[in-house]
Amino acid sequence: MEAAMAAKRIVTACMAAAALLLVSFGVAPTAAASRMELQRGFSVAHDTSYSQFQPVLSDPTGVFALGFLRVNSTVLDLAVLHLPSSFPLWRAIPADRPAPWSAPASLSFNGSLVLTHGATNQVLWSTDAAAAGDRTVLLNTSNLQIKSDSSPGAVWQSFDYPSDTIVQDQNLTSSAALHTIDRRFAMRLGSNYFALYIEPPPSSYGGVSAAMYWKHTALEAKAQIDPAGGPIYARVEPDGYLAMYQKEGAPADVMSFDTFNHGIRAFRRITLEPDSNLRAYYWDGSRWNLDYTTITDSCELPTTCGAYSVCVPPSGRCACLANATNGSGCAAASVGNALCGTTGREVVGGLYWEARRQGVEPANKELLGFEHELSAEDCEARCARNCSCWGAVYSNGTGYCYIMDYPAQLMVAADERKVGYFKVRSMEEAAGRGGRAAGVTAALLATGVAVVVVAAAFGTYRVWDKRRHTEEEIRRQLGADGDGLSPGPYKNLGSFSSVELSNSFRR
Repeated sequence: MEAAMAAKRIVTACMAAAALLLVSFGVAPTAAASRMELQRGFSVAHDTSYSQFQPVLSDPTGVFALGFLRVNSTVLDLAVLHLPSSFPLWRAIPADRPAPWSAPASLSFNGSLVLTHGATNQVLWSTDAAAAGDRTVLLNTSNLQIKSDSSPGAVWQSFDYPSDTIVQDQNLTSSAALHTIDRRFAMRLGSNYFALYIEPPPSSYGGVSAAMYWKHTALEAKAQIDPAGGPIYARVEPDGYLAMYQKEGAPADVMSFDTFNHGIRAFRRITLEPDSNLRAYYWDGSRWNLDYTTITDSCELPTTCGAYSVCVPPSGRCACLANATNGSGCAAASVGNALCGTTGREVVGGLYWEARRQGVEPANKELLGFEHELSAEDCEARCARNCSCWGAVYSNGTGYCYIMDYPAQLMVAADERKVGYFKVRSMEEAAGRGGRAAGVTAALLATGVAVVVVAAAFGTYRVWDKRRHTEEEIRRQLGADGDGLSPGPYKNLGSFSSVELSNSFRR
């Protein structure tokens, strides 16, 4: 009896808090709380007089609501909100199809949910028309469901189509993925692992692959993964961990959060955030508490320095591979040549310069494929003749030639035995010439004699100094003096004494 009364008090408190929040959004709480179900024939117009969120559908506890969400002051989205924190747990509209907050939009339900632009009748988003039901409800788990009176369960649910977040007891399956809202990064499941990826730009020529920058493989300590047993799935568990399953029962793997087995029973979520990191949180009744950070080394995050750059651990200081920056990132200062010839298919298109650099390696080298080569020159040649290769790095210590099929990212300062060859986009290409993708090629391999960086001017310019740089010298010239520098603006590498410019035309 006491437990039941306590639970009732908690629900009442949550509903009161939600009501106060709705008032702050300019919403009448009685009107919002009265709609617990959408039936066929329902339609509601977007009302721009709401400042941030216009609720349409509430869950039984009043903690979650589906409605029109204002994003970045100007963009309209459809979202399931955690009302006490105003955090969107699920969002509907992909980033490549934005609608302005001022749009005369409407949400209707006639078997499926449809968000429509009122002025153009363009469908901005909809659920699968084949999965038609009779009513839409929002559960107290934040799961939005379409139900049919003729069959049990849900014919469609938002838990199957996550955006950037999954909450506790929500399965992330191999047929789904988490994406940052700008869709630059993704979390996906493999045969026995989950991993984080840099997504290819939508405007790329088709020769850019997704780049894996973090991977967690199942230990299979309590349960084995059968290769013929079907796909795996992941789930945030209430005890504070992300579990990997192939079937219900003992998990094949447990990725423990900071509060694992600490007796904290709270509402939990894990989110792929805009900085490309995966973080877990729990709600303590007043705020989200950080409970786990997947990547703790800033140089292992692709957003720390971006493409065509070098990150210096442990400070996270950034410098450009080429001797130029366009203000928002790194590029070569002059126009180069087409990456692939016009004869045959342009797997990777764009204007580029070549850069060769000593003392760098990929932070994600353990996740890259490699070949054995006899020399740095052989490694470079392997990449240079391959239109889908964006760079190669050679290790003089092991003979490994690491090949990258994506623009150079996640490069870190290393010892002088590591040398790289890069294809770096030109400034003109970076500005969007010809509508090409904003990111062009990257790769690594090198001349084993010096740091080589593309610097710019209107022709071929070479300065070559035979002096080999030690790792300490490289770090000094990058601007990392061992004093814990925080990530700062990109630094041109004009101070390097060994520079090579090349605009070779590759076919």
